[in-house]
Amino acid sequence: MRIERVELREVRMPLVHPFETSFGRETEQRTIVVRLDCEGLVGYGESAAGIGPWYSYETVETCWHVQTDFLVPRLLDREISEPADVVGLFAPVRGHNIAKTGLEEGVWDLFAKRAGEPLARFLGGEKDRIESGVSVGIQATVAELLDRIGAFVDQGYARVKIKIKPGWDVDVVEAVRDRFPDLRLMLDANSAYSLDDVALFQRLDGFDLMMVEQPLGHDDIVDHAKLQAEIRTPVCLDESIVTPAHARWAIELGSCRIVNIKPGRVGGLNAAIRIHDLCQEHGLPVWCGGLLETGIGRAHNVALSTLPNFRLPGDVSASARYYERDLVDPPFELNPDGTISVPDGPGIGATVDENRLDDCTVRSRIFGA
Repeated sequence: MRIERVELREVRMPLVHPFETSFGRETEQRTIVVRLDCEGLVGYGESAAGIGPWYSYETVETCWHVQTDFLVPRLLDREISEPADVVGLFAPVRGHNIAKTGLEEGVWDLFAKRAGEPLARFLGGEKDRIESGVSVGIQATVAELLDRIGAFVDQGYARVKIKIKPGWDVDVVEAVRDRFPDLRLMLDANSAYSLDDVALFQRLDGFDLMMVEQPLGHDDIVDHAKLQAEIRTPVCLDESIVTPAHARWAIELGSCRIVNIKPGRVGGLNAAIRIHDLCQEHGLPVWCGGLLETGIGRAHNVALSTLPNFRLPGDVSASARYYERDLVDPPFELNPDGTISVPDGPGIGATVDENRLDDCTVRSRIFGA
């Protein structure tokens, strides 16, 4: 297979509700949609970098630069025998995993379409539905947070994750537990705490939490092992796991009991599968996080989540959770049992709404024929 044409589009889409974490507050999603053309087929991927270097050092601007100047030239018109070849092509470029992901996902979509298989099955997935969770950002008041959670519970979400930060933690979690005593509840700290806060996390042990995600430094593995030894609640690592090697180090040190896998964070589906397999070998469940992807990136996340060790509900929510009108038609919807159906068409199985994509595109560039 030779990639004959590459198209990059920067897309801006308003969020239906502002999303606030310990990093800050976002009201729109800026992302890069990738289209690859080969042998009459079209493959889509997404680099969901966002506006600023908060979650990652990558932004839409760095992705655009790295893709146009370094990655696309390495991919265009190169012979590719399998999707894993992309890892080697991109290896000379250090880091920039979100930039790599959109292009690599497009290659996976092409190969699955050429095989006439849904991407989920092409990856080795085993499910036709995945459990869906929802992530709720920091709200102006606890009352508003409870109302937001209640609305999602009424919609049927299988679990809820809430963001915490210093000053918005124990009392907030207590209020949530009082209102929703049986709710499957996760916390996400986005690196907002330190080992000085061990006592706070020991207090949180009393609220029957599924996990606390990334409580300490974004690049830390050692201190997380010290924290996990002091608390009962499973630590889940997110930002710290950027390669399969980081996952191996975390497992060996006992830094966590759960891993959040985001294709964008680790450089694409190849690395995501390797981390999945490593965690499965060592008995650690994984789940799929999100970067506010449009339906294109969401389709890849859904396919990935069908692998057997994705044993916990992910942040792969319905399209309407974030966007009034998504880039795919039909949009992803939540089933009454709290699941999302896996598309059964070839490749990502989601049809890109070209008119909607045009409406949301603020710049584009074409490489090749």
